[in-house]
Amino acid sequence: MVTIKDIAKAANVSVTTVSRALNGYDDVNEKTRQRIKDVAEKMQYSPNMTARRLVTNKSSTIGLLTSSSFPSNPKDTFTMDVISGVNEYASCADYDMILFQSEFAKRQGKTYHQLCSERQIEGVISQGLAHDDAFLQQMEESSVPCVFIDHPGENETTSFVSADNAAGAREAVRHLVSLGHREIAFINGDDEAYISLERMKGYKEGLQEAEIAFNEKKVRLAYFNEEEACARSIELLEEFPEITAVFCSSDLMAMGVMRAAQQLGYELPDELSVVGYDNLVISQYTTPALTTVHQNKYKMGNTAAELLINRLQGKETKTRVIIPGSLLVRKSTCPPRR
Repeated sequence: MVTIKDIAKAANVSVTTVSRALNGYDDVNEKTRQRIKDVAEKMQYSPNMTARRLVTNKSSTIGLLTSSSFPSNPKDTFTMDVISGVNEYASCADYDMILFQSEFAKRQGKTYHQLCSERQIEGVISQGLAHDDAFLQQMEESSVPCVFIDHPGENETTSFVSADNAAGAREAVRHLVSLGHREIAFINGDDEAYISLERMKGYKEGLQEAEIAFNEKKVRLAYFNEEEACARSIELLEEFPEITAVFCSSDLMAMGVMRAAQQLGYELPDELSVVGYDNLVISQYTTPALTTVHQNKYKMGNTAAELLINRLQGKETKTRVIIPGSLLVRKSTCPPRR
């Protein structure tokens, strides 16, 4: 195994110079640094990360905190896309990523601070935590740097990444209006989560642009659950048979709406157009293929990792990044038959 002593001997410099050159210190002449790097590469040197962490007193480890290991619905690939984005950026920056879950930690009686300390985590990204999860408040109050995905939080140690939820909802409603729909219902997540509030805002704005009166009775909450969306949609469509289109705050809920419509004997999309939100992988395989608002989940994770690691490295860091989405028109929408 090649050590920095071997590199120092081959490059005819001190061990200290090799160490400082390979660790990026700016007090090493650039020509010398490059010569050391060339020697290290030729000798196929691989740094001992454990030793490096002991010297720098940094773990080079970030955490991705979710509510649970995997979503309860296997159709939901949102978190996996975020994980891919976080891991890609962290790996390129020579950071390790640890995935841990708030629900499991709470069952063990552990606090957020204990989780970070036990795993020597330098910073944390949160994704998928409920708006009332106790860990969110602990994160906001902690000195450990963190980045929230889809939860607004901005101070000296935190940043925030999300999609442009209001704009996405607005585009969905505009699309339905452009097809001739006027009776447009909305299945939302809940009435407190940030993304639900933003998507409700976009839904209302879309109606207002088209001079369609907002009717709160045509809005139902399904808590991002497919089964709940199916049940609420049956109630909605039976109470308001004039509805010709439904916009949903997630693809999973849109699938619930489609199932409800089929149970009631609707022909999709001729008798009911449906629009989702997220662009999960499965959305292109529904029957009919789901028109949806695309969120770049991978980019959200990648950007969150970039913000966090920049903060850990003392670089200038944005406190808020909003990532644009786009409407993907497939086969679940068409002009209303009636």
